Amino acid sequence: MRVKGVVRTLAATLGFAIAGSLLTGCSMDGSETVRFTFSKREAISFMTDLVAEYNASQEDVTVELDTSGVDVVSASFVRGNPPDLMLANYNMEVSRFIERCALSDLSSTQAADSIRPDLQPYMDQYGHCEGRTSALPYSIMAASVIYNKKVFAEHDLDVPRTWSELVAVCETLKGSGVTPFYATFKDDWTVGQGWFDYAIGGSLDVIDFFERLESEGDEVGPNSTTSFQKDFAESLEKIVELGNSYTNVDAASRGYGDGNLAFAKGQAAMYLQGPWAFSEIAKTDPDLELGTFPLPMTEDPTDLSVRVNVDLAAMIPEGSQHKDAARDFLEYLFQPEIIQQYNESQLGFIPTKDAPDPSDPRIAGMIPYYNDSKIYQGPSVLIPKTIPVFNYAQSIMLGADTESVLSTLDADWSRLAFRQPARSSESEEPAK
Repeated sequence: MRVKGVVRTLAATLGFAIAGSLLTGCSMDGSETVRFTFSKREAISFMTDLVAEYNASQEDVTVELDTSGVDVVSASFVRGNPPDLMLANYNMEVSRFIERCALSDLSSTQAADSIRPDLQPYMDQYGHCEGRTSALPYSIMAASVIYNKKVFAEHDLDVPRTWSELVAVCETLKGSGVTPFYATFKDDWTVGQGWFDYAIGGSLDVIDFFERLESEGDEVGPNSTTSFQKDFAESLEKIVELGNSYTNVDAASRGYGDGNLAFAKGQAAMYLQGPWAFSEIAKTDPDLELGTFPLPMTEDPTDLSVRVNVDLAAMIPEGSQHKDAARDFLEYLFQPEIIQQYNESQLGFIPTKDAPDPSDPRIAGMIPYYNDSKIYQGPSVLIPKTIPVFNYAQSIMLGADTESVLSTLDADWSRLAFRQPARSSESEEPAK
């Protein structure tokens, strides 16, 4: 099941609708105008400079940068005035555009030829339009356990590669008066993207699980062969054990900001966060020597893998009136030196063939896993947002009965599958 989101209200976007209509057609100097939507707020400065460089490099196309956000983009599809090019987070919010073939085919671009083929299954998890390459990954963000190298060295600890080795590391640290993990259970998203996703991704094949779950349709539940309760319970019980025994005593009242500050001050040896936390940690201690490793959940070291998400993907809507001009800028974005420069600035992994590894030593521990396709997309991002999976994950870590919560998740999934209408046409536009 790939469940489409519901298009949000247009009332708040009326001003943008007027502004968007002024950006189509030709610019004052006669060049063709391309409206380019970019969704990563942390990199707006970088992309602003890049757009200016592109515009100055030629006279045929003028790119207008739009950073108004995903809600406005969704509304623009409904109005029949989508952006000409999107560089956006690839998730459930854009899946309805893909499934309904509202995005043009990019398979003939040079950029498409440059993409690593092993990444396609992760793109397809959000849906596909038969015979089309609807989106091209631009930046892959990888996340795993962050650890304090100095603390590990002081206690003569190696990076654990199995569950029993992880428990042994935690016991050593705890016995020495060091908190093994700093947990921030107050913020549900930190539980979902970290504790929940790492536990499941380190235990089973996420792609296989969701394919099996889809085949169950609306029959997911106590009698189905595949279900959240049957497949997730054991792993989550183990991660609850980790959370109960080896975290800060005030984890239930600590949030993301608290965690970054505490970890920067050396109050724990490990932290289940992504590389986005590095810049926050560095505000307190820019010289802290950090590393990363995948959370081991089994006794087999070959099961190790890291959580990834397609942080940015490039898409050109079918409704664009400037597809050729948009493709020109897309090809510019995928030039090796530019895509490398962008990913280096954001601690991302480059999705193209033969791309160099990231140079930042803090994420070096994830490089061999990414290069060997030992990766998974977190199950929390593959569950439609109408199901409050972050809340469910948080409740489990705070003491709720695991099997009961997962049974509720099964019921939610089944109800959503039952309500999901069959797609009648591959060329159908997003629902209004």
